[in-house]
Amino acid sequence: MGLIVEAAIKIVIVFGVVLTFLAYLALFERKILGWIQLRYGPNRVGPWGLLQPLADLLKFLFKEDVRPTTPNPILFSVAPILSLVPALMTYAVIPFGDRFVLFGREITLYITSVNVGLLYLFALSGLGVYGIVLAGWASNSKYSLLGGLRSAAQMISYELTLTLSVVGVLIQAGSLDLVEIVRAQSGTYWGILPKWHVFWYQPLGFLLFFIAAIAETNRVPFDLPEAETELVAGYHTEYSATKFAMFYVAEYANILAVSALATTLFLGGWNGPGAARAPLLGVVYFAAKTAVFLFIYIWLRATLPRFRYDQLMRFGWKVLLPLAFANVVFSSAMALVG
Repeated sequence: MGLIVEAAIKIVIVFGVVLTFLAYLALFERKILGWIQLRYGPNRVGPWGLLQPLADLLKFLFKEDVRPTTPNPILFSVAPILSLVPALMTYAVIPFGDRFVLFGREITLYITSVNVGLLYLFALSGLGVYGIVLAGWASNSKYSLLGGLRSAAQMISYELTLTLSVVGVLIQAGSLDLVEIVRAQSGTYWGILPKWHVFWYQPLGFLLFFIAAIAETNRVPFDLPEAETELVAGYHTEYSATKFAMFYVAEYANILAVSALATTLFLGGWNGPGAARAPLLGVVYFAAKTAVFLFIYIWLRATLPRFRYDQLMRFGWKVLLPLAFANVVFSSAMALVG
């Protein structure tokens, strides 16, 4: 019974913090974009615009929920849920820190540790495609249908590179458990360099993972599924109010999840100077590393133009996928030699 209560408390805390952060991640993105483009970001609602997420929430709640004439109104309503729920479920296995003792009881800084945690994450990322495809089909709009179909093609294509890019990580760490992968990266070389051996030995895998993750989350320069200049906002053209907000939150939830996963797999997770003696300090290290990835996401949006769709697919199949296979072969050979 105690374990159930502890797990319930962790779930409430983690999802409360994550949802609050997602609301402010959109604000931070608008602020950073304004800073990069030499203009003001949101600054009207509350001091420095800090209440803008609350204003956006109220706007979504009170907007009219416009529904098109659709062949399946149930699927039209279910599609946003199918996008949002798998995105939030990924945080159940992401380790934000190590364990510590509180009042004689060992507390772990993650909801649960699963011995196939990485497979669990990839399975959930695949489920998100269904929400996008159903949204495009159930909207009864040709623009939405085209957006949903090419979203599915893009996500499936780049998911192959995403999964292959982490094979070297699994070979190095010898486990699918995210907690064990982080622990395998603890310590230092010569007392100076952090022992994030996965990053030092997998620079190509890291680069492939990051590029494929950007494409998986439909961000610039891979944001063709939401190219408003071509498809009038893509698969969610016919959505409004809270249903559109679900797609909006799901996108940012996926961005945060892949940034946290990149930190876990390639940058040592919670590891850092003094983290072994102060586990809560490890949470700070984890958050700082994840924030770097989030800033790069925003920086790319302010800098790069989007691909044409033929360029996007050619880059995925003819450049990234062969490199991912080559990295798997190289990692396997290094494991045999070593």
